Amino acid sequence: MTRSVYVTGIDRGDGRQVVELGVMELLTRQVDRVGVFRPLVHDGPDRLFELLRARYRLSQDAASVYGMDYHEASALQAEQGTDELVSRLVDRFHAVAGEYEVVLVLGTDFADTQLPDELALNARLANEFGASVIPVVGGRKQTVESVRAETRNAHRAYESLGCDIIAMITNRVAPADRDEIRDLLAADLPVPSHVLPDEAALSAPTVAQIAHALGGRVLLGDDSGLARDALDFVFGGAMLPTFLKALTPGCLVVTPGDRADLVVGSLAAHSAGTPPIAGVLLTLDEQPGREILTLADRLAPGTPVIAVSGGSFPTAGELFALEGKLNAATPRKAETALGLFERHVDTADLLKRVSAPSSDRLTPMMFEHKLLERARSDRRRVVLPEGGEERVLRAADVLLRRGVCDLTLLGPVEQIRKKAADLGVDLADSELIDPQTSELRDRFAAKYAELRAHKGVTVELAHDVVADVNYFGTLMVEEGLADGMVSGSVHSTAATIRPAFEIIKTKPGGTSRGGAPGGASIVSSVFFMCLSDKVLVYGDCAVNPDPNAEQLADIAVQAAATAEQFGVDPRIAMLSYSTGTSGSGADVDKVRRATELVRAGRGDLKVEGPIQYDAAVEPSVAATKLPGSDVAGQASVLIFPDLNTGNNTYKAVQRSAGAIAVGPVLQGLRKPVNDLSRGALVQDIVNTVAITAIQAQAQARTQLPATG
Repeated sequence: MTRSVYVTGIDRGDGRQVVELGVMELLTRQVDRVGVFRPLVHDGPDRLFELLRARYRLSQDAASVYGMDYHEASALQAEQGTDELVSRLVDRFHAVAGEYEVVLVLGTDFADTQLPDELALNARLANEFGASVIPVVGGRKQTVESVRAETRNAHRAYESLGCDIIAMITNRVAPADRDEIRDLLAADLPVPSHVLPDEAALSAPTVAQIAHALGGRVLLGDDSGLARDALDFVFGGAMLPTFLKALTPGCLVVTPGDRADLVVGSLAAHSAGTPPIAGVLLTLDEQPGREILTLADRLAPGTPVIAVSGGSFPTAGELFALEGKLNAATPRKAETALGLFERHVDTADLLKRVSAPSSDRLTPMMFEHKLLERARSDRRRVVLPEGGEERVLRAADVLLRRGVCDLTLLGPVEQIRKKAADLGVDLADSELIDPQTSELRDRFAAKYAELRAHKGVTVELAHDVVADVNYFGTLMVEEGLADGMVSGSVHSTAATIRPAFEIIKTKPGGTSRGGAPGGASIVSSVFFMCLSDKVLVYGDCAVNPDPNAEQLADIAVQAAATAEQFGVDPRIAMLSYSTGTSGSGADVDKVRRATELVRAGRGDLKVEGPIQYDAAVEPSVAATKLPGSDVAGQASVLIFPDLNTGNNTYKAVQRSAGAIAVGPVLQGLRKPVNDLSRGALVQDIVNTVAITAIQAQAQARTQLPATG
């Protein structure tokens, strides 16, 4: 039977979209196929569904999402009664429920609906759908006692109507009151209550939304600048020195278009990062001359400058009436919303109460969700040496908004701040260090000279070496100032991992040497290959050109441990061009010997080899070539005999099958350092940082000593 969750409210203005987005995130972590149903809808585009469809790659036909529009529902209820209205909506809900494992139901919005007793209608629909209910109560600009009373009354109302309430969520309360309200409601209510503070960035309109609402002309600015949140409005009228003192971070400067001094001054302040602004709005249908606009564009590339026809006073009235909206065009707001939800809601408990059936499959989206969830559960610090790179900054924005980990970015600090300001990225919660000027440079030089003394490295030479961002970042990890490092978006693999080989080194032991469990004789890598219905682990596709049998065995054991660490049940296929005893030759013998070493050293692991790729992953082929094998046809960890085969195969699968390749993930080091492809996308960087944080969590539990 399909399980459904009904998110509803008691009045408009509760910011319920944050909760609906958060619940969708939880459901997609657990289940592959999640449907959406909105019983009643207004005319025009449904911003939230478009966001859900884009973010979670929903294939659901938009026509199946909606029951009927409010006008039709109001007329039907007036003419034929509530029973007929409910009956039709139930039929349309079941048409969706029959296609999905779980359905998220988005309740009515209490805004100009012309429906009598809307709360009772939501309660009845939830009951008829067999859905569990999460009521949301808005607490903006209310006292502690008022919020407390309203939440209790909402619970009582839905409970009295027979609803299965699994949690109460109170949203948009004053941040200073949040803890007190949480404690009071925990004592008052028989179900879990979660309290979310008001978040200015969510209610702030973006510059693009302001331009659209006011009919403005975009004179300067790019998509990134237009996506910035306008957190405040500063109206220009004073002389420049006084005006500059009034600027606040994220503000939109509103000034008559003939005040070129205020335009240039505010953009110069933004360029210096003191403070970064959202943009400039010019009133009175005036604009500076072309030379001033050219200067403005050079001062703060990408920062929007918009012209409107109205005067400052009527423009102010329109601005203060605007409120930010979650939609597919505001992905950063979605990250902020999810970060808020995950910080203040006990998501593990809520998911347990939803009782969504666990999927047998591990889809790419579920894998990515689980990465972020695990990284967030025990926050670690990850150092990003390429702090001035745009993709790295955009990834940092996502990681910080979602609270995935703490970050240190390396590079010239003012350049990083300027680039972040141009991109609208808030780095207030991250650490910025310039290795060239850092007080840590002397300490790191002494450490590196000590480690490399046998190679003739002096302190003077080391002082130059450690100014390199990758060496500096690696030394931060070695010295315990960061838990892991991710680099490689603009550096080669060699430049990223050479410092790790020299400074961090491998875990002691290794399968081929009879070493300690978890040890490694070499550093190797894996890719998580996210196919449409499962996640496979490929190794080694990035580091070792032609491993011998002992090294191949080590790679297999390391890959199995990595797979298990990230929720993939390891069934190891040692790949070759022949299966079983059908082939011979040096290459096949190497794989056969490696398989024997894995079985001898780790008898607990399921391993098969030599085996061909098709016999490893396709049950029908396995039934012919290796009947009775507990790996053939269901392998999840595929070990390639050499780098040539592995690298080409992962790229072929990535491009031809449309797989998402997460990696390379390095394994065998004492502390986590990971390399990025120079073509890495922002989401690739986010995933790799999350993986690094999870590796750091595991490393903190073991604390293995260094080897020589």
